[in-house]
Amino acid sequence: MRQKSSAMAYSANGNGKRPPGRPRSEQARRAILRSTLKILGKRGFSDFAIEDVADRAAVGKATVYRWWPNKGALIADAFASSTTERLRFPDTGSVYTDTSRQMRQLVKVFRSPKGRIVAAILAAGQSDKKLLADFRERFLWPRRYEAYRTLRRAIARGELPRKTDLDLLLDSLYGPIYMRFLIRHDRLTPEFVDRLCALVLGGERPQKKQFSRRPRLRTTTLP
Repeated sequence: MRQKSSAMAYSANGNGKRPPGRPRSEQARRAILRSTLKILGKRGFSDFAIEDVADRAAVGKATVYRWWPNKGALIADAFASSTTERLRFPDTGSVYTDTSRQMRQLVKVFRSPKGRIVAAILAAGQSDKKLLADFRERFLWPRRYEAYRTLRRAIARGELPRKTDLDLLLDSLYGPIYMRFLIRHDRLTPEFVDRLCALVLGGERPQKKQFSRRPRLRTTTLP
C-alpha cells in the first residue's frame, strides 16, 4: 500500500467529502450507524441485513442505500465513525510517544467487542474484494494519511532520516499488531506495543557520524 495510491472515495463520517445528492439528516445517519454496530454485535456479519438496520433506525431502506451502496460500505463506515476520535495521532513532539499512544488505542479497539467486527470484515474480505476495498478506503486510508503526517513531522524534527520509506515503516509497526490480532499466537498488550515501537523506530533513527580521531604523533626532543 503506497502513498501514491490516493484515489479513494471518502465517506461522510468526518474522513472526507460527501457524495452529491440530497442533504443528509445527521440524526438519521447517526441512527443508522448506531444500529449497524448493534446488529453486528448481536448477529455478526453473515446474518447482517440492510432491512434490519433500516427497521431499527426507523428509516426507509432506500434511505440507507442512498447513502451507502452496499452493506460493506455501511459496516466500514459504522466502524470507522465509532473509532475515528479514539485513533487520532497526538502531536507531543516525539514520534515514539505519538505512535505508541495511537497503537495502544488500536490494540484496545481490537481487544474490545469492536474487534470482532474487524475480524469479520477481514475474513469475509478474502472472498469479497469490494468489502475489503471499502474497509481500506473508509477506515485504513484515513488513518494511514494521518500517520504519514506524524512521520513527516518526525523527519522535520530530525528524529527519522529524510529518506525513510514511510509505507515500509508503517507496515513494520502495524503488521505485527494485525498478525497477533488475527493469528492469536500471542497476546496484544501495551507492553508489546512499547517493545515494537522501540525496535522499529529505534532502528530508523538517524545514525550520528562517527569522527575517528587521528593518533597523536609522539615528539621526541633531540639531545
